[in-house]
Amino acid sequence: MRIGLFTDAYPPFINGVATSVLMLKQGLEKMGHKVYVVTVNDEAFSYKETEGVLKIPSIPIGIMNFRQSGIYPLKALKIIKKWNLDVIHTHTEFSIGTFARLISKQFNIPLVHTYHTMYEEYIYYITKGYFNHASKKLVEYLTLFLCDKTIDELIVPTNKAKELFKEKYKVKRDVHVIPTGIDIERFRKKNVDKLSLVKLKKDLSINMRDFIILYVGRIAKEKSIEFLIENFPDVLKKIPKAKMVIVGDGPDLKELMDLTSKLKLEDKIIFTGRVLWDDVPKYYVMSDVFVTASTSETQGLTVIEAMGASKPVVAIKDESFMQVITNKKDGLLFEDEKEYVSLIEKLYKDKTFYQKISKEALNTALKYSPDSYAKKVFKIYQMVVNKDTNIFKKTFHNVKKVLRKSGDKN
Repeated sequence: MRIGLFTDAYPPFINGVATSVLMLKQGLEKMGHKVYVVTVNDEAFSYKETEGVLKIPSIPIGIMNFRQSGIYPLKALKIIKKWNLDVIHTHTEFSIGTFARLISKQFNIPLVHTYHTMYEEYIYYITKGYFNHASKKLVEYLTLFLCDKTIDELIVPTNKAKELFKEKYKVKRDVHVIPTGIDIERFRKKNVDKLSLVKLKKDLSINMRDFIILYVGRIAKEKSIEFLIENFPDVLKKIPKAKMVIVGDGPDLKELMDLTSKLKLEDKIIFTGRVLWDDVPKYYVMSDVFVTASTSETQGLTVIEAMGASKPVVAIKDESFMQVITNKKDGLLFEDEKEYVSLIEKLYKDKTFYQKISKEALNTALKYSPDSYAKKVFKIYQMVVNKDTNIFKKTFHNVKKVLRKSGDKN
């Protein structure tokens, strides 16, 4: 099958959507399919096409790291037409997604969509606290239009996202829950160079005896990193040798660094900023515990990445993490500040418990393979390619039947 993946995020850009698309591409190619990717270029006037990845000119729009491409770029259209796609799979609701929907209608190509982002959690980037109710209704309307009325099948990564559509938005269509696959092997300790870990700790001024608490992800309000920083003094009371490493970039980086200074934690909390895609596994392997207090995730891929590195995860009790973590078996879930601190303390002091959680964490992470992910998604592709839901398909089918009958009479 010839498959087109349309996305606003793709490596070397680092986020959950980029990871999901890359894992799907690799899994589908391993199955023998031809996979093309259409995404944004970080330049305003140039196209790039290498190894089946077409990057379309785009400009930043000033909201998070989103970039806007042309909705109907003719040069890209000519290239994509030659691909002769059997199915289109969109991973964005924005400009690249709109382009994909236009191509789907123009060339009668079935369209599958994955809903990755809980947009209601991001409204404040636009409204700045004003007209929130009206904005949420607008988001609901646009989500229903783009994820229900203009597609053939809908995929979500977790039951949390499925419930959004079924319980809140009241959609009647099928909603397929398919968790994103992760290349766990790149995060395993045995596959990370030991000397590079020593160098990394030296570069970050981390002592070999320090107990490293790690966060990886976008540095933004919806990720609740403020919670992690504000509770770190209590962690230090229990674990004086603790240090926190915060990996990533985003709009709240300066604000959180200022908060760290205000709490006089500059020598205990390290902000790395954005790191290279290939370097991310080093941070997981270097750490002792991974933490997150975000309730805005649809799946939380960084949690699975940390588990793939055999690191205990301490995560807030949110449905997105509850789908991955079995509490006190392969990870730990907390409900408040006191429990958060006590769970980290237990991992530090109880080595047997730590080893047990670490072992089970890896076993759980191994279930999220790109191969399994790709096979499940491909079943959806087969579904849309084989069913006659499209008026053009039905008309074409009826014309062929008439021609056959006419031929029989002659």
